Amino acid sequence: HILSGHTLDVYSVAFSPDGTRIASGSADGTVRIWTVADGTVEHILSGHTWSVTSVAFSPDGSRIASGSSDYSVRIWMVADGTVEHILSGHTLDVYSVAFSPDGSRIASGSSDYSVRIWMVADGTVERT
Repeated sequence: HILSGHTLDVYSVAFSPDGTRIASGSADGTVRIWTVADGTVEHILSGHTWSVTSVAFSPDGSRIASGSSDYSVRIWMVADGTVEHILSGHTLDVYSVAFSPDGSRIASGSSDYSVRIWMVADGTVERT
Protein backbone atom coordinates (compact mmCIF):
# COMPACT_ATOMS: atom_id res chain seq x y z
CA HIS A 1 0.00 0.00 0.00
CA ILE A 2 0.89 3.65 -0.35
CA LEU A 3 -0.63 5.55 2.56
CA SER A 4 -1.41 9.08 1.48
CA GLY A 5 -3.13 11.89 3.33
CA HIS A 6 -0.61 13.96 5.25
CA THR A 7 -0.22 17.43 3.77
CA LEU A 8 3.47 17.90 4.66
CA ASP A 9 6.56 15.75 5.26
CA VAL A 10 6.18 12.50 7.21
CA TYR A 11 8.89 12.31 9.90
CA SER A 12 8.09 9.14 11.80
CA VAL A 13 6.23 5.85 11.40
CA ALA A 14 5.65 2.90 13.72
CA PHE A 15 3.86 -0.43 13.47
CA SER A 16 1.52 -1.49 16.26
CA PRO A 17 2.80 -4.53 18.20
CA ASP A 18 0.31 -6.81 16.45
CA GLY A 19 1.16 -5.37 13.02
CA THR A 20 -2.41 -4.36 12.15
CA ARG A 21 -1.90 -0.59 12.38
CA ILE A 22 0.67 2.04 11.48
CA ALA A 23 1.02 5.42 13.16
CA SER A 24 2.61 8.28 11.25
CA GLY A 25 3.73 11.69 12.44
CA SER A 26 4.03 14.65 10.10
CA ALA A 27 5.11 18.24 9.70
CA ASP A 28 1.40 18.98 9.24
CA GLY A 29 1.09 18.59 13.04
CA THR A 30 -1.01 15.42 12.96
CA VAL A 31 -0.65 11.78 13.85
CA ARG A 32 -2.54 9.39 11.64
CA ILE A 33 -3.50 5.84 12.55
CA TRP A 34 -3.75 3.62 9.49
CA THR A 35 -5.19 0.14 9.04
CA VAL A 36 -2.50 -1.96 7.37
CA ALA A 37 -4.90 -4.41 5.68
CA ASP A 38 -6.59 -1.82 3.48
CA GLY A 39 -4.64 1.42 3.98
CA THR A 40 -7.55 3.38 5.43
CA VAL A 41 -7.20 6.04 8.10
CA GLU A 42 -8.77 5.05 11.43
CA HIS A 43 -8.07 8.34 13.19
CA ILE A 44 -6.44 11.69 12.53
CA LEU A 45 -5.02 12.91 15.85
CA SER A 46 -4.86 16.68 16.01
CA GLY A 47 -3.62 18.88 18.82
CA HIS A 48 0.08 19.45 18.36
CA THR A 49 0.76 23.01 17.22
CA TRP A 50 3.89 22.16 15.22
CA SER A 51 5.50 19.19 13.47
CA VAL A 52 5.13 15.68 14.92
CA THR A 53 8.67 14.31 14.84
CA SER A 54 8.29 10.95 16.58
CA VAL A 55 5.60 8.34 17.20
CA ALA A 56 5.60 5.09 19.18
CA PHE A 57 3.01 2.47 20.10
CA SER A 58 2.76 1.15 23.64
CA PRO A 59 3.67 -2.55 24.01
CA ASP A 60 -0.01 -3.51 24.31
CA GLY A 61 -0.97 -1.33 21.33
CA SER A 62 -3.56 0.68 23.27
CA ARG A 63 -1.66 4.00 23.23
CA ILE A 64 0.51 6.10 20.97
CA ALA A 65 3.08 8.59 22.21
CA SER A 66 3.95 11.50 19.94
CA GLY A 67 6.78 14.00 20.25
CA SER A 68 6.64 17.39 18.60
CA SER A 69 8.44 20.57 17.69
CA ASP A 70 5.89 22.29 19.94
CA TYR A 71 8.07 20.96 22.85
CA SER A 72 5.40 18.53 24.06
CA VAL A 73 4.72 14.82 24.23
CA ARG A 74 1.15 13.59 23.90
CA ILE A 75 -0.29 10.23 24.88
CA TRP A 76 -3.20 9.20 22.68
CA MET A 77 -5.73 6.39 23.11
CA VAL A 78 -5.73 4.27 19.95
CA ALA A 79 -9.34 3.05 20.34
CA ASP A 80 -10.94 6.48 20.02
CA GLY A 81 -8.13 8.90 19.15
CA THR A 82 -8.46 10.98 22.31
CA VAL A 83 -5.59 12.57 24.23
CA GLU A 84 -4.92 10.93 27.58
CA HIS A 85 -2.11 13.26 28.69
CA ILE A 86 -0.13 16.24 27.40
CA LEU A 87 3.39 16.08 28.80
CA SER A 88 5.07 19.46 29.13
CA GLY A 89 8.54 20.24 30.39
CA HIS A 90 10.95 20.17 27.49
CA THR A 91 12.15 23.62 26.45
CA LEU A 92 12.91 22.76 22.81
CA ASP A 93 11.74 20.34 20.11
CA VAL A 94 11.08 16.72 21.09
CA TYR A 95 12.67 14.41 18.52
CA SER A 96 12.26 10.95 20.01
CA VAL A 97 9.74 9.04 22.12
CA ALA A 98 9.76 5.43 23.31
CA PHE A 99 7.69 3.31 25.68
CA SER A 100 9.27 1.13 28.34
CA PRO A 101 8.85 -2.63 27.79
CA ASP A 102 6.04 -2.80 30.36
CA GLY A 103 4.29 0.31 28.96
CA SER A 104 4.32 2.18 32.27
CA ARG A 105 6.82 4.87 31.21
CA ILE A 106 7.74 6.96 28.19
CA ALA A 107 11.19 8.36 27.50
CA SER A 108 11.47 11.50 25.40
CA GLY A 109 14.57 13.10 23.91
CA SER A 110 14.80 16.79 23.05
CA SER A 111 16.97 19.49 21.53
CA ASP A 112 17.17 20.89 25.07
CA TYR A 113 19.86 18.20 25.67
CA SER A 114 17.65 16.21 28.02
CA VAL A 115 15.91 12.86 28.21
CA ARG A 116 12.81 12.87 30.38
CA ILE A 117 11.12 9.79 31.76
CA TRP A 118 7.36 10.16 32.19
CA MET A 119 4.83 8.04 34.06
CA VAL A 120 2.04 6.99 31.66
CA ALA A 121 -0.54 6.62 34.44
CA ASP A 122 -0.55 10.29 35.43
CA GLY A 123 1.67 12.10 32.91
CA THR A 124 4.22 13.23 35.47
CA VAL A 125 8.00 13.14 35.25
CA GLU A 126 9.36 10.10 37.05
CA ARG A 127 11.06 11.01 40.33
CA THR A 128 14.04 9.09 41.63
